[in-house]
Amino acid sequence: MLLQIDHLTLTHRRDLRTLAEDVSFVLHDGDKAAVIGEEGNGKSTLLQWIYDPQRIDSYCQYSGRCTAEGAIGYLAQELASWDRERSVYDYCAASENFHDLTPQELGDVARQLHFDLEEYFSDRPVGSLSGGERLKLQLSRLLFDRPGILLLDEPSSDLDLPALRWLEDFINSYQGIILYISHDETLLERTANVILHMEHPREGKPPRCTVIRSGYRDYALRRESAIRNQTRQARKDREEYDKKMEKFRRIQQSVEHAQNVVSRQDPGTGRLLKKKMHAVQSMGRRFQREAEQMTALPEVEEAVFLRFAPEETPAAGKVVLDLSLPELRAGDRVLARDVRLFVRGGEKIGIIGPNGAGKTTLIRRLAEQLLRRRDLKVGYMPQNYSEELPGELTPVAYLAPSGRTEDITRARTFLGSVRFAGEEMFHAIEELSGGQKAKLLLTKFMLDGANVLILDEPTRNFSPLSGPQVRRVLSGFPGVIISVSHDRKFLLEVCDKLYSLTENGLTAEDRSCLEQGDLRNGKGEGRL
Repeated sequence: MLLQIDHLTLTHRRDLRTLAEDVSFVLHDGDKAAVIGEEGNGKSTLLQWIYDPQRIDSYCQYSGRCTAEGAIGYLAQELASWDRERSVYDYCAASENFHDLTPQELGDVARQLHFDLEEYFSDRPVGSLSGGERLKLQLSRLLFDRPGILLLDEPSSDLDLPALRWLEDFINSYQGIILYISHDETLLERTANVILHMEHPREGKPPRCTVIRSGYRDYALRRESAIRNQTRQARKDREEYDKKMEKFRRIQQSVEHAQNVVSRQDPGTGRLLKKKMHAVQSMGRRFQREAEQMTALPEVEEAVFLRFAPEETPAAGKVVLDLSLPELRAGDRVLARDVRLFVRGGEKIGIIGPNGAGKTTLIRRLAEQLLRRRDLKVGYMPQNYSEELPGELTPVAYLAPSGRTEDITRARTFLGSVRFAGEEMFHAIEELSGGQKAKLLLTKFMLDGANVLILDEPTRNFSPLSGPQVRRVLSGFPGVIISVSHDRKFLLEVCDKLYSLTENGLTAEDRSCLEQGDLRNGKGEGRL
């Protein structure tokens, strides 16, 4: 199998912004190529163009050539609404090959994906499946068509911990080519052997795509080291240059002063000073040439910059939350019983559990309760950002509702710190990417001085390069964090207490479950 891209350029029709310029690369059997980059850099557009250029024709101009030896299967970032409403059987039957496959062939696909063969003929709505079941179903339909190349756009976004471990095994064992996008750093570290890094370094500079045969961790470390070394050398060169220029300016000023005061009755001294000035000017030109050869500061796309500094935080002994729910319900369905959670000031709580356990329902209940508190400044990031963000407003209008010049200036400064481009600050919020919406909410929390953060999957839309910065900031946050997450690095680096939500309530979990991909599901010790 082979996938070859030659001289691809992608340009956004709306603002003529170039997403990718003259990108070329070749992938072969066994390549697990991860596409990384900040939000809005064109990662999903790249995958869609490879699969079918017509998918991006309405919003993007393109040039270049794609050569694929073997069929291509494409997994979109979100399942279409009409597919969610279909039965599992109808969804499978939409594959041209489904009815031509023998029971043995269907069984082979089901075994490869650890999926129940009988489910392919089920009347269950696709939308009722868990995130892991839904992913396996989508991959099943792709594999029915025997692709040699898989394009996967954020396959890990709705998966619980066991499903994430399964996805890692699937990617590693796949015999063909996989080109995929993921924000899960652990998944990238365990699966990728090729990195495609799409960058937009600075405004006015062309985008670039770095393609390297490397694991993600090795690439990230080498990139960070190279940036650090180049920055250090550039600053050293600048310091040495500034010292030379200071000496040059002193000599130049001395000669100029001598020329100004020399007497016309002393032509000999005047001629000597004139020659000396020529030498000084020659020195200046030499220094200018040296400046052109100095090490430049690296032109890299910077990760987001966040800084929380609330004026007041709950004291370490203060009771922030004392929750006791006899039942946690979603409509008529009981998700869990006897849910109890006690949180004091300064604690950072991580809540995990299988898909469908009710984690989002629980975090929403917690937010409703804490947002009513007048003694706390609470910031709430829901999984569905539209619950908190007014889509019709612009980011600036959302952050500076007063419309005062000083408030607008402050809002724009904060938005710039989280890498909002100037024009993006005045786009409608509903037009922003998921990552941009997440950054907007965090910016709101910073401006409001929030001292309690209620977060539902806070890192799922941040790039793997911004993820470490977000985790560092939240780890150092002096207030309280209560979060639902499947991000293993976030749970390990930010959360000091870990609980699993099961049908029997919240159970204390050991950190080893993050590596093993399994939970105790309420068995054994640790019940609250």
